[in-house]
Amino acid sequence: MRQEIVKSDVTVIGGGLAGVCAAIAAARLGQTVSLVQNRPVLGGNSSSEVRVWVCGATGHGVNRYARETGIMGELFAENQYRNPEGNPYLWDLVVLEAVRAESRITLFLNTDVHEVAMEPGDGELRRIQSATGWMMGSERKITFQSDMFLDCTGDGLLGCLAGADFRIGREARHEFNEDWAPEIADDITLGSTILFYTKDEGQPVRFVPPSFAKRIEETSIPIRRVIRSGDSGCHYWWIEWGGELDTVHENEAIRDELWSVIYGIWDYIKNSGKFEAENMTLEWVGSLPGKREYRRFVGDYVLNQNDIIAQRPFDDRVAFGGWSIDLHPPQGMYAQESGSKHYHPDGIYHIPFRSLYSCNVGNLMFAGRNISASHVAFGTTRVMATCAVMGEAAGTGAALCARDGVTPRELHAVRLEELQQTLLRQDASIIGLRNQDAHDMARSAKAAASSVLTKLSTGASAGTYALSHPAGLLFPVAGKLDKLKLLVDVVDAETPSELTISLYGTGRPENYIPAELIQSLAIVVPSGKEQWVEVPFHYETNEPCNVFVTIEGHEGVRLHQSAQPLFGVLCFAGRDGSSPDFAHFMESQKTIAWSMDGLNRTPFCAVVEPETEAYAPASIINGYTRPYGGPQLWMSEAMSEGGEEWISLTWEQEVAASEIRIIFNDDVNEDLINLHHHRTPFEILPELVRDYRLEGLTEQGWRTLHRETGNRKRLRVHRLERPEAITALRLVVESTNGSPYAQVVEIRVYE
Repeated sequence: MRQEIVKSDVTVIGGGLAGVCAAIAAARLGQTVSLVQNRPVLGGNSSSEVRVWVCGATGHGVNRYARETGIMGELFAENQYRNPEGNPYLWDLVVLEAVRAESRITLFLNTDVHEVAMEPGDGELRRIQSATGWMMGSERKITFQSDMFLDCTGDGLLGCLAGADFRIGREARHEFNEDWAPEIADDITLGSTILFYTKDEGQPVRFVPPSFAKRIEETSIPIRRVIRSGDSGCHYWWIEWGGELDTVHENEAIRDELWSVIYGIWDYIKNSGKFEAENMTLEWVGSLPGKREYRRFVGDYVLNQNDIIAQRPFDDRVAFGGWSIDLHPPQGMYAQESGSKHYHPDGIYHIPFRSLYSCNVGNLMFAGRNISASHVAFGTTRVMATCAVMGEAAGTGAALCARDGVTPRELHAVRLEELQQTLLRQDASIIGLRNQDAHDMARSAKAAASSVLTKLSTGASAGTYALSHPAGLLFPVAGKLDKLKLLVDVVDAETPSELTISLYGTGRPENYIPAELIQSLAIVVPSGKEQWVEVPFHYETNEPCNVFVTIEGHEGVRLHQSAQPLFGVLCFAGRDGSSPDFAHFMESQKTIAWSMDGLNRTPFCAVVEPETEAYAPASIINGYTRPYGGPQLWMSEAMSEGGEEWISLTWEQEVAASEIRIIFNDDVNEDLINLHHHRTPFEILPELVRDYRLEGLTEQGWRTLHRETGNRKRLRVHRLERPEAITALRLVVESTNGSPYAQVVEIRVYE
């Protein structure tokens, strides 16, 4: 046996997506990091060992423009390029390579931490001195020493060993005034799940069930849950149990019960005669229960249901989420009620920094499902892409604490703006917060462009949409709106049809719902095809915003659709909000009442008047790096074949440029995922600029500083070989990955 001591600036315990993003964030800020994972692969519940979809703020397409950026966004995009089929093993490689790309990270797989030593002293905040673990298969006992420790274990083991305050179970309703909490506090948690994969062998396959397989017909499962022979993986998320047990200490018993049900379900599918499954076989059955809930630490703030539903914009917000509050019955798969119930806010919500560090251990931070949140709020923060963005925020905070020798509480008190601005510089999203980096010289420049899209028109017809249900159209308004024109067919009608068309505000810049009625009009449309119908709205606004137009359902009326998407314009279908038979949704939730299913990238044919300034060149230096009350980017007119478009920054005095950061548009409305929930048709998002060059205006004239070909990333950082004295910088777009428009979100310039 070998005993070792490993010293680093930051130690991250737990190699799920929260821990991975925390480690990468700290390493990119110059800190040495020990990343310790007790499994042979990274990724936690998303790994090939468990195979859970990486869900996040998009809510599988419920929330608009809600996909995560920063490190989680990089992982999504890389997986989309390398692994569009959703192979779990290739996803493992994407995560592993992201960690190995950072030279300051030392990775310790198969290493289970079981011991913590605290620094001497009895002060208000105790400090972790070291954490010790055993590397399985290598007979190495390793002690990790650091200035800062992050618990990203999910179960909260490190913090528990350090004496950090935590909770398990459900709080009483009165504690946070949460109407989804029980009247009396208890120790109920969400249960654990094991998944399985199936495949068609192309020939008959026999299945002999093991002796422990449960007879599913004797349970309520076939009645209360959905079983299909072609489903596998996360379609069976509802195979859940253990919420009334201790999901850690009784993990083995929970695993055995889940196995008995899985093999019982497969016996039912194969041998009951109720399914066409003769050629189907089991390809993979998990051995490791995917836990949902255990310890939740107590920070300086406990996030709760009211914060989520009110979308409270905390001053110390450092991350965001958007998944519904998604709670499950304690009995799991044996429950008589639906397998889950969902409560959606009107859009994304914010997560404060105070929920990411311990209230009583001075150098302990955490990210993932163990953050400082009530059980009800945990129902949304627990999903993995949200855990990942919290991981990046916590890792960034830990790096600043280690660098400057301060506690997270002190960082919050005196350096909060530095933390937030550091996150924004790395392309982590803090919704509604602007770039105010004093070192960014682009903020003092003037922006201009070769062309600007000013005519908001969605293009020629490529088909029609039957208006049997209400439809919605969202678009930006910068200044005023005079008129909306829609391309309409009225068929099977001898008399004119009357359409009720209404204009709404969205309530908040980050929301995409019809919230406040502005104007409602009755428009008479005669019978006929391909008619441009004019809707004379008259609306003015002092601040750029989005508006949401609803068109009442009308049999016999069709709206024309374009095949050319336009970023900033979205189309919706109204739906009744009914719940599937294995889940329950709260009534009157506008985010699910308006769906883009079947309408993504095929907007209704529309023209908005007058011309718009929503895509102006100044957008690249206005401080926003994702849609917020408008698209918040520069967009050119349609590029000619073989032509180029450019956007420039000009200074009144010469500047010395050493580093140039560019954020390109990668359409954060597109819902990406790691495994097989759905397949996005693009390996590279078409809005991304593919080939470009950077030019600087020097005393000798324009010269090329850098040229890039084959780009497929959102954030590009170009560090020049030497500082360049320039009075202007020009980004020349030579081609995109498919979009006819050149699109740039932000340019930053540093000495």
